Amino acid sequence: MVHNILRKYGIRGGDHDQHFLVDERILDRIVDAADIRPHETILEIGAGIGNLTERLMKRAGKVIAIERDPVLVDVLLDRFGENDKLEIIAGDVLGVEFPPFDKVVSNLPYSISSEITFKLFRHEFELGILMYQYEFAQRMVAHANSGDYSRLSVNTYYFADSSIIMEIPRGAFSPPPEVLSAVVKVKPRPSPFEVDDSKYYLDFVTAVFGQRRKKIRNSIIRSKQLLGTDDLKEFIGKLPPEMLDKRPENLEPEELAYLANLLYRHRQQG
Repeated sequence: MVHNILRKYGIRGGDHDQHFLVDERILDRIVDAADIRPHETILEIGAGIGNLTERLMKRAGKVIAIERDPVLVDVLLDRFGENDKLEIIAGDVLGVEFPPFDKVVSNLPYSISSEITFKLFRHEFELGILMYQYEFAQRMVAHANSGDYSRLSVNTYYFADSSIIMEIPRGAFSPPPEVLSAVVKVKPRPSPFEVDDSKYYLDFVTAVFGQRRKKIRNSIIRSKQLLGTDDLKEFIGKLPPEMLDKRPENLEPEELAYLANLLYRHRQQG
């Protein structure tokens, strides 16, 4: 059926991140993973030709589908018509306001995966079932002391628990992308550690991972402008040397938060 829709509308995809998921078993598995209840509102980002949308509508109370491409918006309108269970938002996902929603289930545009993910984290929701490029998904769920551990790993952990629940082969899409894909389950929760200032903590993580091959000591000194502190050389001697002699990828998120809190308090006192 999915291939018939592509032929009907003369859509080939391949441009603008348009690789349409056509494997119906995988589509069903994604929706099953979301455990959708009849009263729930589901946000779908990048609805495309409505393959996933159709399945979501069968289970949810309402689906909010965001789609930027005017051609695909027309396909959605033609395919589903006027439907009380579907709200279509035509526009760039990074520029539109998200209405309230319970869960988000999406095959995200890979080129802006990070921006979309952290926009989602600024909203309250119960669960996300989100498809990413496989390498991106690995970085999201990585732990300290692994090659994939990164700023993305630390920041994701601050907002949510995440895990890869399925890998998606290239052949599941039309046209097949050049990269492998994976579906990540994201469960928002309060941070498991305290930070004095959320923005400062995220800026600190950005600063130290921007120089990930350097020891934390040097990363902090070189990032004094970003961290808003000028007299770091004297103060840094008061920080735990066992942390300062490590590289960013060797510190747990809780340890990074500890350092960020000390630096933030020092800045506030200055």
